[in-house]
This record gives sequence, structure tokens and C-alpha cells, in this order.
Amino acid sequence: MLNIDWKPQRNSSTALYRQIVDYIKEKIGNGEWTVGTRLPVQRELAKIFEVNRSTVIEALDELKADGLIEGRGKKGTVIINNTWSLMASTPAGNWEHYIKNGIQQPNLPTIQIINKLEYSDNIIRLGTGELSPELFPEEMMKNVFSTISNKIKSLGYERPKGLLYLREIISQHIKKFHINASPSSILIVSGSLQALQLISMSILKPGSTVLVEKPSYIKSLHVFESWGTKLKGISMDKDGVKLNEILKNLDNTTSLLYTIPTFNNPTGTIMSQDRRDDLLNLCTRERLPIIEDDAYRELWMEEIPPDTLKSRDKNGIVLYMNTLSKSLAPGMRIGWVIGPEAVIERLGDVKMQTDYGASSISQYAAAEWIKSGLYEAYLKKLRRKLKLRRDITIKILEKYFSDIALWNIPKGSFYIWMRLNSKINMTKLFYRCCKNGILINPGYMYDFNTNYNIRISYSYASIQDLQFGLKKLSDIIRNSHFDLE
Repeated sequence: MLNIDWKPQRNSSTALYRQIVDYIKEKIGNGEWTVGTRLPVQRELAKIFEVNRSTVIEALDELKADGLIEGRGKKGTVIINNTWSLMASTPAGNWEHYIKNGIQQPNLPTIQIINKLEYSDNIIRLGTGELSPELFPEEMMKNVFSTISNKIKSLGYERPKGLLYLREIISQHIKKFHINASPSSILIVSGSLQALQLISMSILKPGSTVLVEKPSYIKSLHVFESWGTKLKGISMDKDGVKLNEILKNLDNTTSLLYTIPTFNNPTGTIMSQDRRDDLLNLCTRERLPIIEDDAYRELWMEEIPPDTLKSRDKNGIVLYMNTLSKSLAPGMRIGWVIGPEAVIERLGDVKMQTDYGASSISQYAAAEWIKSGLYEAYLKKLRRKLKLRRDITIKILEKYFSDIALWNIPKGSFYIWMRLNSKINMTKLFYRCCKNGILINPGYMYDFNTNYNIRISYSYASIQDLQFGLKKLSDIIRNSHFDLE
């Protein structure tokens, strides 16, 4: 997927096809487009360059004659040579070979497209799991940074587990969740995703299995699989993950259970207190460690969620994760992991090998937010605003989707899990939406099986964009003819 943001100049004395040839040669020559890279098809190139297809064909023919590209049938046109490889007798310049053999697996194609289009102009983001710029506490953030600017005496590397001052504050902060943890059993991480990466790298054995709820946010990532760990989905009901399915899927390769018991992403399911207690008892009995991802806990609306698993963990089997990315600002890149000191020591050691610690400025800012009481005051306002957005979105859905879909009414977090009544091709729906200027998160990103769901986020797009975008989505579903699955 090449990012082409250039067009030939029509008022230039140089022929259009020659400008295209020179542009592609420059990209190949400076190493931006490597050997093995596939070019867009002729029709797509003509659209990108805003020229006739014959002009593109003429340019490609010259590049083929120069030995730089080659047509490979259904695989399209591929770059086969560059300056580096012309000077060498071996195919050392084929970076595509190295890219394909790296440990970290690429994102799903759908996610790659979402990651690019989210920053395009004139796109309505109906699935983004992030707070809107409209909800950003600008004045509070200015106050925080003004305050810490007078407190910071240096910005050197922090301790392996993170800024001690922040860990002490978090140790007090989490008491409101009935979690008792000393600063030494807390690790500061650059968001929840890094916590999962560290766990994958540090304590899981290649070939082991991680049990996860289905659907689950973690299925949209390759954070476990890239390090040789397999995922196995466990179904949920209204009370959360099904315990009998956990028992059925336990074997000698099972390493741990990953769960988002409070506002599961993407379904919004809240695990009941009884189910939490039974789950903790089962995992204690079976000696199955748990990763509790609690990223959305602070975003409740009507009532405080049930107790965390960690608060009732008497045997140290729960690794607890939380973050400021969902409730405050993802760009701060601050989260934390709580667990047995031996595990936290191990994760901290590996973290030092990867990035030598989270941003010192962000850690000081996070400490000030929580310590000053601003964070708690901000959350009270944020919950009211999110509830208003949720209620408006539900009314929009009732207006445009009541006869073609079903959905839940979440009690917190960002998402409405909407299920279409018709079994349509969800991949084609996704691409059709992209072409019409709206970005959705189709349910297949989160599931182990085919499903007909869409994760609708009410946290990011403006109310006006939600109204316009959801109406357009309804029109696309109603008026387009998709192949049946």
C-alpha cells in the first residue's frame, strides 16, 4: 500500500508520462520504494495522477524497458531493480524479503487502511476508540503543565519500573478500586498495548495458548501471535465469559486468560460480580493466571461497575492493567501494570531493553493530574458528556437502523455493538464506506468467526458527523447490493 501524494504538473514543459517516470525512478533510487514493492494497478495510478490511462501505460513501459519494474500477471507490476541491487551481484536490496520474515506480524489489511484513513481530510470516523478533540480538557492540561514546569529539576532516565513519585500516587489512587498494591509492584508502561507486548516477550512460552473472550479487542492485534503464542476464543453471555468453555479449552499449552471484564471492547459487556468471583475461583483452582484489562473502568455512566478481579485476588494470579489513554489522553502514553513483584521486576527489566522508560514529562504530568484532584473532577464532567453522546447516538440509530439492525445500550465506555439483520459481505461494506467518506470498524476485526456486527463509537466524531455519517451508513446498507456470505 504505497502512499502517493504527488501529481504531475500540467503546465510543465516536460511531458506528463516523463514526469511520472522521473517520479517513480526517484522513489526507487532513494530507497523509498524497495525491490518487491507492488505498484497500484494502471487504472488506480491514472486516478491518483489524474491522467489518462494511456499516459500511465507509456510511463510503465519505459520503466520496464529500463529494467526497473516487471509485470507479474495477477500480482500486478512489481519493482525488480534499484540502484543498490544494480551495483551488487546478490539480491541484497530486496527489503521485501526481510519485511516478510520479521517476527512482528503485520496488521490486518482493514486495520492498516483504518490507520491511514483516520488522518485523511473529509473522512467521518464512526469507529474510533478515542476521545474527541471536543472533549479534551485544554485548560486543565495547561494548568498541569504549568505546575510541573516548576517542579521538574531534570529529565533523565527514570527507574526501571517508572517514576517512583507516580507509582506512589497510583498506589493510593487504586485504593478506590479496592486494590492494595505497593509502588514496588507497579510498572509504568507506555499504554496498555506495551504492557501486553512486554507480557508476550517476557513470561509467555512460544507455542502456548492464551484464552480470550470472543469477540475481543485483542483479536484485532498480533501482539501475542507475533511471539509464537496462539489465541483461543471463549464465548460470552450477558454476565461475561463462559466458565464452562474455559474448562473445556484448558490443556497443557494454556498459559493465561486475557479478559476485559468491565466494558468489554467491542461489545460493552460488563461481567457480573458473581461471574467475577466464580472466574477468580476457577482460575485459582486451575492455576490459570489472568490479565485483567481495565482500561474503560472510569468511563461508567449510571452506576459504578463491580469490583475488579484484582481487588479480590488473594493468591497473586491477576496481572492488572489500566491506562490514561481512554479516559484522558492517548498521546500521553501512560499506563500501568500491577502484579507480583517478581513479575513486575521481569517486565521492568525487559522494558528497559526496549525503550528505557516512558516519557518523564508524561509521568510527571500524570502524577499531577491524579494528585491534584483534577483528574477526578474532569472524569465527573466527562461521564456526563459521554452519556449525552451515547443517548444522541442511540436516537440516531433508532431513526435510521431500527428495521435493519439490533444493538446494545452500553452503560459506559465508547462503543455500541450493532448487529445487522442481513448476512451481507462485511468486507465489501467496509470498502464501500471508505469510498463514501465514512470509516467503520467491522466486527470481523474482533472475532474468530464471521459476524455481521459493526462497532459504533460515540466518543470521537462530532454530533453533526455522527448524524450525517450514520445516515449515510444506513443508506449504503439499504441501497447497495452485496454478495451474500
